[in-house]
Amino acid sequence: MSGNEQKYINEAFETNWIAPLGPHVDLFEKEIARFLGVNDAVAVSSGTAAIHLALSLLDVKKGDKVFCSTLTFVASANPILYQGAEPIFIDSDPESWNMSPQALEKAFKNALLEGKMPKAVIVVNLYGQSAKMDEIVSLCNQYDVPIIEDAAESLGTTYKSKPSGSFGKYGIFSFNGNKIITTSGGGMLVSNDVEAIHRARFLAAQAKDPAPYYQHSKLGYNYRLSNILAGVGRAQLEILEERVRKRREIFETYYEELGNIPGLFFMKELENTRSNRWLTVLTLDERLSGIPVTVLMKILEEENIEARLVWKPLHLQPLFEGAKYYPHEADSISEQLFNTGICLPSGSNMSEKSQDRVIDCIKKSLNL
Repeated sequence: MSGNEQKYINEAFETNWIAPLGPHVDLFEKEIARFLGVNDAVAVSSGTAAIHLALSLLDVKKGDKVFCSTLTFVASANPILYQGAEPIFIDSDPESWNMSPQALEKAFKNALLEGKMPKAVIVVNLYGQSAKMDEIVSLCNQYDVPIIEDAAESLGTTYKSKPSGSFGKYGIFSFNGNKIITTSGGGMLVSNDVEAIHRARFLAAQAKDPAPYYQHSKLGYNYRLSNILAGVGRAQLEILEERVRKRREIFETYYEELGNIPGLFFMKELENTRSNRWLTVLTLDERLSGIPVTVLMKILEEENIEARLVWKPLHLQPLFEGAKYYPHEADSISEQLFNTGICLPSGSNMSEKSQDRVIDCIKKSLNL
C-alpha cells in the first residue's frame, strides 16, 4: 500500500458510498482512461470479468472461434468457454514471449481456407512485456477481426510511446493483489468506443432496464467494482510510476549480477518499448548452466525463496485438451519457455538484502 489509501476509504465511509457505484468508481474510471489516453473505462470485479464483458460486447457465442495467446494464465481463455465458443491457441514469439505474428498469420490463413474467421483475437502482454502490436494490429485489421488486449500484467508499459492496453478494440487490466497496483481484487475494461463501454456498464450491473421496477431484457452480470476498492485503486494509481521504477530497478539488479552467467537468458525488452518488469523472468539452458530449472526451483525453495515456473501453455492444459494450436515454427516456443523459464521474486517492496539473498542462492546453485 502507498499509505494514501485510507484517505479514500474514509471518504467512502463518511459519505456512505459503500455499494458498487459512487464517486471513487467514477473517478477511478476517468483517471485510468486519462492515463491510457482512451475515451472511456468501466471498473469491474476482476480482469477476467473484463474479458468476459469484451467477448459479450463482440457477440461471441456458441460455435464461434477466438484466437488466444497460449503462454498465459488460464483467466485469459476461460471467458471464451463461458460464451460457449472455441479457443484456438497461438504460440509465442521468441523475442517478445508474447503472441507470435508468424503463428497468428498461419492461423488466419487457415481460418480463411476453412471459411470460419475468429470473432476476436485475445493478445496477452506477458509479465509486463508488450506483444509486437504493430504486426498484430496490422494482421487483425487485414482480416477485420477485433483485438482484445489482455494487459492485466502490463499497466505502465509502453509500446512505441503508446500505453499498453490502448491498442485493441478493448483493453483489459487486473488489480488483483499480485499486480503492479492493486485494489485487492478488481479490473478495468477500456475502449475508445464510448457506446460500447456504456453497454458494458449496463451488463456489469445485472443489465437492469430503465424501468420503475426491476426488469431485465438481457443477460447481465454482477461485475461492478465497489466504491471502497475503487478508492484504493485511485491511491495506487497515484504511485504507479514509482512502482514501475522499482520493478525495473529490481530487474536491473538481477541482470547486472546474473546476466553474464552462461546459460541464463533474461526476458528481453523489445526495441522502442518500456516494460513495467512486473516480474523478472529468465530461462535456464541446462547444457550451459549445468542444472535444469526444476533443480534451481528446488534449491530456492529449500532456502525459503519462492520462485515459479513460467506459465504452462494453455494448449497443454487438460481443460483445453484437443484445442487447435498454431506453433511459431516447427518447434513450439511457448513449450520451450515453459520447460526452461523461471520467475524470480520481484515484489515492489523487496529489500536489497532480500534480493541479494536470492542472487547469492542462484550463484551458489550454479557453483559460482
